[in-house]
Amino acid sequence: MEYGERLARFRQAHLNPFDKAPEQHERPEVPPAPERRPDPSPGDPEGSERPMDLGLAEDHFSRPVGLFLASDVRQLRQAIEECKRVILELPEHSERQKDAVVRLIHLRLKLQELQDPSEDEPNIRVILEHRFYKEKSKSVKQTCDKCSTIIWGLIQTWYTCTGCYYRCHSKCLPLVTKPCVRSKVSHQAEYELNICPESGLDSQDYRCAECRAPVSLRGVPSEARQCDYTGLYYCSSCHWNDLAVIPARAIHNWDFEPRKVSRCSMRYLALMVSRPVLKLREINPLLFNYVEELVEIRKLRQDILLMKPYFITCKEAMEARLLLQLQDRQHFVENDEMYSLQDLIDIEAGRLSCSLTEIHTLFAKHIKLDCERCQAKGFVCELCKEGDVLFPFDSHTSVCTDCSAVFHRDCYYDNSTTCPRCARLSLRKQSLFQDTSTEAEP
Repeated sequence: MEYGERLARFRQAHLNPFDKAPEQHERPEVPPAPERRPDPSPGDPEGSERPMDLGLAEDHFSRPVGLFLASDVRQLRQAIEECKRVILELPEHSERQKDAVVRLIHLRLKLQELQDPSEDEPNIRVILEHRFYKEKSKSVKQTCDKCSTIIWGLIQTWYTCTGCYYRCHSKCLPLVTKPCVRSKVSHQAEYELNICPESGLDSQDYRCAECRAPVSLRGVPSEARQCDYTGLYYCSSCHWNDLAVIPARAIHNWDFEPRKVSRCSMRYLALMVSRPVLKLREINPLLFNYVEELVEIRKLRQDILLMKPYFITCKEAMEARLLLQLQDRQHFVENDEMYSLQDLIDIEAGRLSCSLTEIHTLFAKHIKLDCERCQAKGFVCELCKEGDVLFPFDSHTSVCTDCSAVFHRDCYYDNSTTCPRCARLSLRKQSLFQDTSTEAEP
């Protein structure tokens, strides 16, 4: 018992306050003091009912999670009507009214997405050889080529022609009257090579060359704008003062300054810019006498054509696909006469000479250094029988036009009377002819 009494006293002296009985340490509940609210000011429309701005008040204009993110059109319409009512009740020019207006805009955009007529419209529309595809982008701002107004991709449906990149609203599709320029490029791929062939407004009956709207040089009823490519006059809806390089000025005057053209000419020139349809030797042969860059490009193209047979018969070159280095200018491996307008623009800017020189160096390195099969197809000068292996694209060589044999240039011109290979081939033919004739005799 003595031990138990001492243990009880110890426990009472070291009692944990959190283990105290509730009836011993319970305090009477004190009612909270009533909250004092400031007196309403005369200019405060909400009076004493305005909650304190402590970030704890309920935000009646927060994003309606169930409505704004829902796919129910009926609920969105109800939220829009409720938001309109709240905007009218709030004080004008207040921050809460501005937030409510922003919320209304978001709700309307969401409703527009759900009610987008694109769900009922086809993805492809074919009109006057245009192949219009419905655009999926909602954030790109474009300009309608028909009505000349902005296309708001977020709330409007619009189409783009895959051929000529003609853009317009879905509502403007039935109003399109101009055929697709792609069809003209496919059937008649040629440029107007006369510089600004103007015929006058009277020949157009003082009307736009495209939409036939009345035009005048005085701007009444519409300003007449001349297209520097066709020489015709257009209204402001068909001529937006777009700038483009005129092919005729580039070929005849080597002038690459962009000029104002109509929308139709702009699309046509954009589609034709990479097509090799310009034969400079026939259109303006004197141009090579005045533009040194053209002579350099012509020599590089001729060398590439001489390299082409090596690559076609070389397995390593075919596996490496060396000829794909010129996939953007496929006509460079087909002939050395045809040029595109983009070729002339790059020649004037100095870009084509640099890029073509790099490709020429890469091709020559494969033939003369990297590939043993291509090296074995080289030539030895049969006139002097000295020097290294020669190739037809070397700068110091000459090629026989009849047998394609390669010689040193100096040797070839010094002994230009007879080509040794041609003489040898002719003797072989004569001997074969004599053998066949002797066998035919009885």
